[in-house]
Amino acid sequence: MSRPTRFRPSPSRPSPSRPSPHVLILGGTTEARLLAADLAARPGVRVTTSLAGRVTRPGSLAGEVRTGGFGGPEGLAAWLRERHVDALVDATHPFAETITANAVDAAAATGTPAVILRRPGWQAGPGDHWHPAGSLNEAADRLPGLGRRVFLTTGRLGLAAFAHLSGHHFVARSVEPPEPPLPPDTRVLLARGPFTVADETALLRDHRIDVLVTKDSGGAATAAKLTAARELALPVVVVRRPPPPRGADVVSGVPAVLERLGRLERLGLSGP
Repeated sequence: MSRPTRFRPSPSRPSPSRPSPHVLILGGTTEARLLAADLAARPGVRVTTSLAGRVTRPGSLAGEVRTGGFGGPEGLAAWLRERHVDALVDATHPFAETITANAVDAAAATGTPAVILRRPGWQAGPGDHWHPAGSLNEAADRLPGLGRRVFLTTGRLGLAAFAHLSGHHFVARSVEPPEPPLPPDTRVLLARGPFTVADETALLRDHRIDVLVTKDSGGAATAAKLTAARELALPVVVVRRPPPPRGADVVSGVPAVLERLGRLERLGLSGP
């Protein structure tokens, strides 16, 4: 896979005829919103956030917003050229593997400086009973030996991996209604984080959950379920996040992205 273009200082400032410095954020995550708000507040910087369009009510975002795909890496590369994008930030979900790969390839093809923003993953602590899985299919394979009443928080697009498990009762939570196929015995809860430990503990008790399945999304908004599972001594199947593309420039927070952008003279950022 092609290597992304690293953030390096520009040799000169853009000419007066060049459009305002433009940053494209691929996102929808909390970190993407924070970054967009910071950049949009800076005079002379244009920021566009691109959303996949899978959530019907994504909430307000600072700067410009576009929705929908680009048509693969070639389409994204064309968009970067046509819109005079000076820097690309992939702040999508840690499991948006295809989007991240497309971003890296498009950045390399166009010479656009690129960085991947990934919040740190969760770490097991004392009292946790975690069972790592390399995929949703592997997570489904682990369930028969761990419990029958499953709290499933893997997102609305991942339930198909569990659809063949007829001997389990699933409580599936997602922001939007999940797409079929679903397991035959499934109760869907529509909710958006952040969630409190008290609320998560009550949910696990009320539904008599005996095993939790989740992706390693990281972040605080949905981490309370892990604390609740620990306090109730429940096993947790944690699906590992995919690795970033080889050679990608990966950072773990908004300040680190702003530091990278600050190296680009053409953006004219005075600092974080």
